[in-house]
Amino acid sequence: MTDTRSVSPRSLADPFYYLANFQQVLDWVGASHGDLLDAAERAFLERFSLLPRASRALLVRMVMRKGSLFRSGRLSYGEIGCPLRAATPLIELGWVDDAPRLVLEELFDLLTRIEITQAFGLPASLTKRALLAHLRPGHEEARCLADWCPQLGERALLLHVDGMCERLRLMFFGNLRQDWSEFVLADLGIHRYERVAFSRESKAFHSRWEVDAYLHLHGCRERFEAGETVSDVLVDIPTAPYANAWLESRRGQLLLRLARQFEREGKLSEALRLYAGNRHPGARERVIRVLERCGQPEAAFELAMSAADAAESEEESQQLERILPRLRRTLGLEAPARRKAAAFERLDLLLPRSEDPVELAVLRQLSRPDAPVHYVENALIGSLFGLLCWEALFAPLPGAFFHPFHGAPADLGRADFLARRADLFERCLGLLDRDGHVRAIHHAFREKHGLRSPFVAWELLDEALLTRALACIPGAHLRLFFERILRDIPANRSGLPDLIQFWPAERRYRMIEVKGPGDRLQDNQRRWLDYVVAHGLPVAVCHVRWSEEGPG
Repeated sequence: MTDTRSVSPRSLADPFYYLANFQQVLDWVGASHGDLLDAAERAFLERFSLLPRASRALLVRMVMRKGSLFRSGRLSYGEIGCPLRAATPLIELGWVDDAPRLVLEELFDLLTRIEITQAFGLPASLTKRALLAHLRPGHEEARCLADWCPQLGERALLLHVDGMCERLRLMFFGNLRQDWSEFVLADLGIHRYERVAFSRESKAFHSRWEVDAYLHLHGCRERFEAGETVSDVLVDIPTAPYANAWLESRRGQLLLRLARQFEREGKLSEALRLYAGNRHPGARERVIRVLERCGQPEAAFELAMSAADAAESEEESQQLERILPRLRRTLGLEAPARRKAAAFERLDLLLPRSEDPVELAVLRQLSRPDAPVHYVENALIGSLFGLLCWEALFAPLPGAFFHPFHGAPADLGRADFLARRADLFERCLGLLDRDGHVRAIHHAFREKHGLRSPFVAWELLDEALLTRALACIPGAHLRLFFERILRDIPANRSGLPDLIQFWPAERRYRMIEVKGPGDRLQDNQRRWLDYVVAHGLPVAVCHVRWSEEGPG
């Protein structure tokens, strides 16, 4: 049974549009995740709708703003009226505190520099930092805003349900990257989404502990990014792996970041301990490098050889090709025959120095009426892939879509993404073998135009470029490109050459990677070039040197 619920467009002319959006999220979470809510959260959902509209609107305005501490005078909204009057029912419920005691630092967050100098009779020339340093001695006691600055005639309002509302937002979106602005962007038509039917059982979380774990890891990451020491953050990260693969991936990624910080600080034994217990991609390579730095080349070599026999990715294989020769030299071992580097066409251009990106300078130099050049980077091949495989990408699989604002399936970067859709993707790619892809891609371009997609770059693609690309790039070549993207979407969706040149009369093309003076190929670009050359696809690397002329 499919769920046909959707977020109805709201008129931004309605001054309470944000309140309607918030209520819709509460209704949605209550229906989809009611079994994951505790008593306080269920009470919040029930009581919120019973409050006066002005009180509900004020609460939502506070939730949607940054932080949890506000001045009443800064909560002035025409549709709400007096913020203190609107806050009264919220205060009675304990959702808002209208007399929080503020330490000096919190007071400074609420006041402007001029207001501080006026309140304490200090010179207006002092910076806020200097004012804080000057006032700290003798002002250690926390006070209400009215006691600190009675002349303002305002109160501070402290929101107590911001954490709960963040949890509800997470349960709706399945992540904390998306926020309430999604509704506004959709209402304005800036973001448009594919409508995907999904079952009522399809949701981001299936147990309360999953929500708790997500929020806990997110909090740990925020503490680290705010400058807290690795050791302090590490204490609160679970040492045992999560049974949930998605959460374990997030835990592994965070531990990888913390271990890298240990490395930068020279704490190699701590870094090694974190890497060694981490199965996240990239951790094994770091173990090898740290072992080498710690003067343990034998252990590093043994692990590197084991990894080379079963590399977790092309990226790891590439790194091992650099590490192993160095370890062999250190250990006095005979070096095996070096793998022959990919032989791609090389172009050398001497151009007048330009203020434009070097790619545009090369485009102007090489482009001809009968052989136009386009600056596309990853966008063209990615767009063709996204259009051909639209049906597979937006298939209503369990757990892939669970709210109306998905620009991509939620499991796009997970290890089983392709396996869950293997038949669907093969059906799409099969069109390439019988030239059915041209009609399918044009149809998707027209029918889906402007809808958000993880691959389609609508701002780049137009009918002319699409037609030219499909006429000049054989279906067999597109299959090779698309198969590599599918092999490892997070790693292989980038790294494609900057430019593409078409010869429409000859129905052929050439991809061109551009490197300016002193610029070198990046690792993901080298991997794509190796693949393209190995499969006989047309590619060149253009090296640019500037002449002594002025800007062109």
